[in-house]
Amino acid sequence: MIVQRKAALVVLAWILAAGFVPAAAHDTEHHGYEAMPASTEAPFLRENDAAMSKMMSAMAVKPTGNVDRDFIEMMIPHHQGAIDMAQTYLRYGSNEQLRRIAQEIIVEQQQEIAAMRLAVGDPVPPPAAAPTQARPFAGVPLNPPANDNPPPPAMSMTGAGK
Repeated sequence: MIVQRKAALVVLAWILAAGFVPAAAHDTEHHGYEAMPASTEAPFLRENDAAMSKMMSAMAVKPTGNVDRDFIEMMIPHHQGAIDMAQTYLRYGSNEQLRRIAQEIIVEQQQEIAAMRLAVGDPVPPPAAAPTQARPFAGVPLNPPANDNPPPPAMSMTGAGK
């Protein structure tokens, strides 16, 4: 089920980036929705297109003769592209179900990138919070720690600290 939702969101991103909108989407009179001005969607489309262009460029790797290495060198940018598109959706999208799916994509794709790196002996990037929410104020952290409650220690995937 999650794979199907991911695939649907990726297809939606490709359709939007290509500028293709099914005829039914233009017919808003029957659904009671007012058509959204194109300028409202322009920043989303621009950012999504940039994410997809970056992904496609990064996936074009020169073969090394090592199938394992070549696979992850193509798949990691693919997964990062999904993360970037999901983050873009979170900045502009309003459908709560799609927002939850986009958040799941970010977490799952980060986990898969880490698993691929581990599988070939590459170091895993240090843990970092995923920006899964649009930040209303650039200078304000999403979850500031309380002054009397220090943040919990960072988790390690290596088991160190047990």
